[in-house]
Amino acid sequence: MTYYLIVDDEPIAHRVIENYCENLQHLKKKGNCYNAFEAIQFLNENTVDLLFLDINMPKLSGFDFLKTLPNPPKIIVTTAYKEFALEGYELNISDYLLKPFSFERFIKAINKTIDTTQSKKSIAKLITETKPDVGSFFLKGDKKHHQIHFDDLLFVEASGHFIKVYLKNDMIVSYQKISDFEKLLPKSDFIRIHKSFIIAKNKIKQIEGNRILIDLHKIPIGQTYKKNVNNLLG
Repeated sequence: MTYYLIVDDEPIAHRVIENYCENLQHLKKKGNCYNAFEAIQFLNENTVDLLFLDINMPKLSGFDFLKTLPNPPKIIVTTAYKEFALEGYELNISDYLLKPFSFERFIKAINKTIDTTQSKKSIAKLITETKPDVGSFFLKGDKKHHQIHFDDLLFVEASGHFIKVYLKNDMIVSYQKISDFEKLLPKSDFIRIHKSFIIAKNKIKQIEGNRILIDLHKIPIGQTYKKNVNNLLG
């Protein structure tokens, strides 16, 4: 088991990392700190294996904080500032993630940082569980993991940093990019018709002009995605 600590002054950054880590069984959260001074006190009383560290924090920057640690754990920097990458690697960090980062990029950072048999088995298990040919997958939303069956999925809508997954009898909001979610879907059954919409082919009722009707929803066809719909029509 790898115990981690998040040090970031933005609460939403904590939620993103926590959501990603919940999919990796070998990672367990030890704590949350919102500035460097909280982290110093925490590490004086606790031991962790991995630190997710922001750079731009009030009073004491992430790198200045890192320089105070006599025996730092593994460090993955999470920041919106790419210009500090060289300084980070000079401080012997494991990886440098630029916000907003995808789940795929996050996994690469974890694999690079925690090179253990346990890590590899956990990642392999995750990939196996999310293969689209199993008929279902788990989706994180509302602090719960929902099992989604492909046959129940009507369409997906992007909404900022979130997606809305419309099912036959439900709608789930999940914090992820639509491009990442698209990778979970079998291409033979789903089609991208707009930069903000992916639909299930077998749920289409009508195609009229620049709109597709699914159930009671009218979904627009994006100009750059018309070719996908034309291919569907043969």
